[in-house]
Amino acid sequence: MTGTVVVLGGRSEIGLAVAERLVAAGTRKVVLAARRSDDLGDEESRLREAGAVEVVRVEFDADDLAAHDSVLAGLAADHGPLDVVVTSFGVLGEQERAERDAEHAIQVVHTDYVAHVSVLTHLATLLRAQGHGRLVVFSSVAGVRVRRVNYVYGSAKAGLDGFASGLADALAGSGVRLVLVRPGFVIGRMTEGMKPAPFSSTPGQVADATVAALAGRRDVVWVPALLRPVFAVMRLLPRAIWRRMPR
Repeated sequence: MTGTVVVLGGRSEIGLAVAERLVAAGTRKVVLAARRSDDLGDEESRLREAGAVEVVRVEFDADDLAAHDSVLAGLAADHGPLDVVVTSFGVLGEQERAERDAEHAIQVVHTDYVAHVSVLTHLATLLRAQGHGRLVVFSSVAGVRVRRVNYVYGSAKAGLDGFASGLADALAGSGVRLVLVRPGFVIGRMTEGMKPAPFSSTPGQVADATVAALAGRRDVVWVPALLRPVFAVMRLLPRAIWRRMPR
C-alpha cells in the first residue's frame, strides 16, 4: 500500500482500528478528518505507535454539506493518491427523543444518511478521476430490517446500505472498489451503558473483518459472519413478532 489512508470521522473507534491495521500492513500516511481536529493528539499518537510515518489532521464536519467538495478535493490534491477512504462518522441518537422531537430525528438521519450520500458521491468522483482507490462504508444490521426499538437510526442505515450497494455497482469497472460492512451491536463508546445484543462484536473485530475484506474479494461483510444466515431467517419473521424484537 503506497497511498494514503483517510479516516472521515477521525475519532471513531472502528475507523482508528482499521487505520491501525492498515499501518501494520504497510501504510505510511494516514489522514484523520474530524471536527476539532486540533484535539486529535491521542489518535495521532496511537497511529504513530502503530508505525505510521506521517499523520495529518484535517478539519471536517460531516454535517456541513456545503464544505464537502472543497475539503475532499483538498485531501485528494494535498495527500493523494488516496488508497483507502473510511467513512466512519455517525451518531446513534436517542430513539425515545426522536419519536417526539422531529428535529432530533432529522439530525440523526442527516448525519447517518444524507451526509454520507454527499461524501460518497464526491469521493466516487475523485477516485474515478484518480483511476483507483477503495471506499469503506459502515452500514449496520439495524438497516437490514428496521426494528421498532431503533427505527430512526435503523432507517438511516437502511438508506445508507441501499445507496452504498448501488454505488458499488456503479463503480464496477472503474478501478474503484466499495466495501460495505454490516456489523451487529458493537461494544464501544457509542453504545456505552447499553446491554449488548446477541452476536455483539468489538471495534477490533469489526476492523479485522474489514481489513480482511480489503485484502480479499468480499465486498459485503457481516460482523460477525453468523449474522448473515441469522438475518436471512429474521427477514421472514411475521411483522407482529418482529415489532417486539429487542435491539
